[in-house]
Amino acid sequence: MKKAITAIALAVASLAAAPPGMAQDIYRAVASGPAESPPNGSPGSSVATFEVDGSLMRVEAPFRDLLAGTVSAHIHCCTTEAFTGVAPVAIPFPDFPLQVTAGTYSATFDLSDAAVYDPAFLASFGGTPAAASEALFDAIAANEAYLNIHSSQYPSGEIRGFLVAAPIPEPATWGMLGAGLAGLALLARRRPRG
Repeated sequence: MKKAITAIALAVASLAAAPPGMAQDIYRAVASGPAESPPNGSPGSSVATFEVDGSLMRVEAPFRDLLAGTVSAHIHCCTTEAFTGVAPVAIPFPDFPLQVTAGTYSATFDLSDAAVYDPAFLASFGGTPAAASEALFDAIAANEAYLNIHSSQYPSGEIRGFLVAAPIPEPATWGMLGAGLAGLALLARRRPRG
């Protein structure tokens, strides 16, 4: 009976590790001072996650070691070249923690709502959320949209990082995980009883 429970537990664990569905996309932005335009020597950093599911974008943006208190943060879009240049604000981050040098920002944006976008960004794409959203995702795919966290010492931006697609494990990786779990199951079966 214990062996059957172990096998079931391993099967459940492997299912829990399954990759996300196709409707969901995950992006990351690794932000730093040297990635700013112009670059700066800030030791600040962030590894932010942007999870898109349908029209919802969930943002989890921890940050730390800024040289001065925060004044704003947002997604900028759309530069004219990948990983370089500057662009206007596309999505402001309301309720971003202000006047701190470290913290975490979490929010969910409904990209089908016009109020999510900066008014100038929305207007530049015909005033519709559908067009603005399409432009944003085209820019993300082309590495032309970035997270920017501004501070009082660097009002143009203390740290920034371009949004890039998070890697999804190759099928071989999932096969190796399954083989490892099967090996653990065999070891559990052969364990001497004491």
